[in-house]
Amino acid sequence: MKMVVAVIRPERVEHVLDSLERHAFVALTLTEVKGRGEQKGIQLQFRGRTVEVDMLEKVKLEVVVEDDEVEKAMEAITSAARTGKIGDGRIFVVPVEKSVRIRTGEVRQ
Repeated sequence: MKMVVAVIRPERVEHVLDSLERHAFVALTLTEVKGRGEQKGIQLQFRGRTVEVDMLEKVKLEVVVEDDEVEKAMEAITSAARTGKIGDGRIFVVPVEKSVRIRTGEVRQ
């Protein structure tokens, strides 16, 4: 199993959730986070002044999938999250050694 972790723009969340559901990925975790990428924040104009915003609002999605479904999950996220602008986000794939369903005690490795 693998955990697909995507950090995306908050305004693209609904699109990504719809895309994941269409591809049969319904179980996920969503966390509101702050961060920055290579652009190191942005500059905004606020009341006639330039303001540096270092940490940007982002959303982190975590989806655990079977090894053979990783590419499918990544494509579902990428196609729905992409705007073509700097700050669209990043996807990470992390190995998952074991999962235990708390309610039943079912173990998957």
